[in-house]
Amino acid sequence: MRGFKKVFLGAVLAAALALPAQAAEVALTTVGQSPDGMMVKVILKKMKVDNDYDAMMKPDALKGQKVLLAVVGGSMKGLGAAGIDKEQEKARGAALVDAARAKGMKVLVLHVGGKGRRGELSDFLATAVTPKGDAVLVVKGGNDDGFFTKLKGKNAPLTTADSVQKLQAPLTEILAGWGVGKP
Repeated sequence: MRGFKKVFLGAVLAAALALPAQAAEVALTTVGQSPDGMMVKVILKKMKVDNDYDAMMKPDALKGQKVLLAVVGGSMKGLGAAGIDKEQEKARGAALVDAARAKGMKVLVLHVGGKGRRGELSDFLATAVTPKGDAVLVVKGGNDDGFFTKLKGKNAPLTTADSVQKLQAPLTEILAGWGVGKP
């Protein structure tokens, strides 16, 4: 009987490993290599929303997710650590959003760094993804000059959260409206 158990358990394990990995409903990346993407990942964990996070996500990583969260925030240190320049990062972000839209995914562009994370680099990168977003979520201060309001698509709603700590409620509402997570 022991031999049967080993064979049975081995067959079950082999079958489980042969199954393709199920994609989470949310794909999450940073556009700019700032730590802001990880902050959103922590918030999603609190919300109990599974996500596929990859700071360097490429279009071929989009496999069955419903929503792409593109967190805009430029970091020269982060770009350097990733071994890329701002032009490469802008192209990666644009290609990823284009691929998500081609797959029928919703795209939420987030800027959670507030006024402090704004600047030439973040603004440069935001131009690649914000106009293509289905919605934009910005932490207060990050849109004081109306930058994201002007940049977003004509029909894309813009929501403002008072702080990163208060991002959960509007994020929950937006994702629930797209059939992700619990309302």
